[in-house]
Amino acid sequence: MSVKIRLQRHGKKGKPFFHIVVADARARRDGRFIEKIGTYNPVTNPAVIELDVDAAVKWLNDGAQPTDTARAILSYKGVLYKKHLQGGVAKGAFSSEDADAKFAAWVEEKEKAVENKKDSLTKAQKDAKKAAFDAETKVNQARIDAAAKIEADAKAKADAKVAEEKAAADAKLAEEKAAEEAANAPVAEAEETPEAEKTVAENVAETLGGAAAAVAGAVDAVKETVTNVTEKIAEVVAPKTDAETEGSDEAKA
Repeated sequence: MSVKIRLQRHGKKGKPFFHIVVADARARRDGRFIEKIGTYNPVTNPAVIELDVDAAVKWLNDGAQPTDTARAILSYKGVLYKKHLQGGVAKGAFSSEDADAKFAAWVEEKEKAVENKKDSLTKAQKDAKKAAFDAETKVNQARIDAAAKIEADAKAKADAKVAEEKAAADAKLAEEKAAEEAANAPVAEAEETPEAEKTVAENVAETLGGAAAAVAGAVDAVKETVTNVTEKIAEVVAPKTDAETEGSDEAKA
């Protein structure tokens, strides 16, 4: 009977999970098997493999033939290397203890390589996550900046409009005030003119009154002077009385 070490598929669609089995080569892939020696989960990274190494080596020594995928898994887990070491022990190249020590060193080195791979994958995931976060942060910041710019532009536009309206209102108010002052100016002048004219008239009247009084005084003085002169002339040219004539004659005698 030909025996094979192969994979038996399980799991959901898109999430496969395999059993590593030893089965008759004539059996169906997912049919009956002789022994289950491990599991294989390819969904995770790195893949998770659980394998009974000693059972796999025993079946290989008994002539079981692994499929290509099964062979890769056995090699990854060190089954083929352990089988090789057992062959060296059988030939007397080294002792069983040396073979176990070499296999343990190989397993340790393999586990370190797996851990390094896990660490690198974890770091890569963190870096990818950080890069995605930074990219999203930049996009959000760009959106915030764009919104702030739009808001600032709108505010500046609104402020400019308010300033323009205020300037227009101030100009209109100044124009109305100037028009009002221009309209009130003639009234004020009209109100002030009679008083000014009255004052001038009073000044002229007072001046004329003073001049008239001076002229009247001068006329009275002239009249008085003329009266005095007239009286004197009358006295001079008036005829003398008889007494005065006689007196004069006596004086002459």
